[in-house]
Amino acid sequence: MKAMLRYRFMFALLLTALCPAGAWCQSWPAKPVKMIVPYAPGGGADITARVVAQILTARLGQQVLVDNRAGGGGNIATELVVKSPPDGYTIYMGTVGQVCINQHMYDKLPFDPVRDLAPITPAGLPVNVLNVHPSIPAKNVRELIALAKAQPDKLNFATGGMGASDHMATELFMSMTGTRMVHVPYKGGGPAIIDLIAGNVDLGFSTMATAIGPIKTGRLRALGVTSGKRFELLPDVPTVAEAGVKGYESVAWYGLFAPTGTPADVIRRLNTETVAILQMEDVRKRLTELGIIPVSSTPEAFAAYVQSETARWGKLVRANGIKAQ
Repeated sequence: MKAMLRYRFMFALLLTALCPAGAWCQSWPAKPVKMIVPYAPGGGADITARVVAQILTARLGQQVLVDNRAGGGGNIATELVVKSPPDGYTIYMGTVGQVCINQHMYDKLPFDPVRDLAPITPAGLPVNVLNVHPSIPAKNVRELIALAKAQPDKLNFATGGMGASDHMATELFMSMTGTRMVHVPYKGGGPAIIDLIAGNVDLGFSTMATAIGPIKTGRLRALGVTSGKRFELLPDVPTVAEAGVKGYESVAWYGLFAPTGTPADVIRRLNTETVAILQMEDVRKRLTELGIIPVSSTPEAFAAYVQSETARWGKLVRANGIKAQ
């Protein structure tokens, strides 16, 4: 009997050593996982989330449900995530806008994205494209700049929301060209591109995921891509820098996060599974065809990148006095 008790005691010590404080030794996940997206369906972040969630469901053995929570420049979704229990059952497909930019544009937020979100891995780099409705008499970037300078605050541009990648790409463009245009924010890239195609707005620095179809069918006219080099699926469209704005480049990203305090082993599992998904050849092909370059890293490397991006975009926001309205 004493030998049995000693054995049980030693076994308990072994479990303690293998499962340090904060680790989840019980099976995870034991129920569906919710993946929050801060935009309406149809945009690049939503598409990336759905591609990842579908395969993650099979790899985790539990349903990963995409939950679109648009509005408030993404702050509604972010607040929902950071106030959720840090148990691994709520994760976030956030973007540079919510995580790094909004804190500089809004005077008061009920959370600190850098403090309250635990980075898991980046997921994609969306290529943005400057496109105009065919009714706009500008056939290239130089003509658009001339038109905007001739009519300050006359042209308007659609974005997926305050602080979204298309918004900041446009702000950078206006800053570098000395132009002024009117911002029309939507609750995601999907609704923005619909109104742009309809001619209700004049132009947009849309994500390639939402714009490539309308561009190829002639419903939109592409003037330039925001990346440092041309995009392989639109080889005849120059970069904005090539087209006349020397030095221009605007690269955004999507990434997976969890509430701070989520167990480290859950973060590591989510990282391992998501990185494996993003490295699958068919996933890479599917996302690339939509203008989203798959990327991934360790949680630690992603955390360092988030810190540097927060500082970089903060400088642009302050320099141009960009404030949420």
